Amino acid sequence: MTDYAARRMMMVDTQVRPSDVTKFPIIDAMLSVPRKSFVPAALREAAYMGENVSLGGNRVVLEPRTLAKMLDALDITGDELVLDIGCGLGYSSAVMARMAEAVIAVEEDASLAEEAQSLLLDFGADNVIVHGGPLVDGAAEHGPYDVITLQGAVAHLPETLLDQLKEGGRIACLFEEGALGVVRVGYKIDGQVNWRDAFNAGAPVLPGFESHAAFTL
Repeated sequence: MTDYAARRMMMVDTQVRPSDVTKFPIIDAMLSVPRKSFVPAALREAAYMGENVSLGGNRVVLEPRTLAKMLDALDITGDELVLDIGCGLGYSSAVMARMAEAVIAVEEDASLAEEAQSLLLDFGADNVIVHGGPLVDGAAEHGPYDVITLQGAVAHLPETLLDQLKEGGRIACLFEEGALGVVRVGYKIDGQVNWRDAFNAGAPVLPGFESHAAFTL
């Protein structure tokens, strides 16, 4: 029988802590949430490896290091509302639910959204709402948000999404730049989002966030 708790501990000790992520809420959340429950059943053996896990259709569960370093940069607190774009089967939302007041998890794939809702309820993450709809639209009706995360890369980030961020809020986003992307953290100050580079990572571009082709006459 596979000892998944030991694998989870090893994931944190070999992938998260060595990446300079040591904040207790992040370590505690990643030790507490069974990642293998939030990946496709056929891929559970790969759940705790240091790689993105495929959900099919160019969608992934971000590798543990990437998610942990995003959370480290965002520094979520217990009174904050988080918008999680592209939650997939809900792993990232379950992790952040242990750190935030509430999480709005957006998923446009109906089957993923339905399964995520069920898995999150089974896990007891009752402060997560799964919102079905286009990822690129976010969920303005539940906002504005203290924190926004995107569980995949973007080539183009629409202003309509940035508009859902509160003044003083933060957004973490993996921008596609060649073979290796860069995660940037944006801070909304005086209505404008100011970005800073955080670290390199890679993931497929989320649906709706592809680059807009330039129109030429």
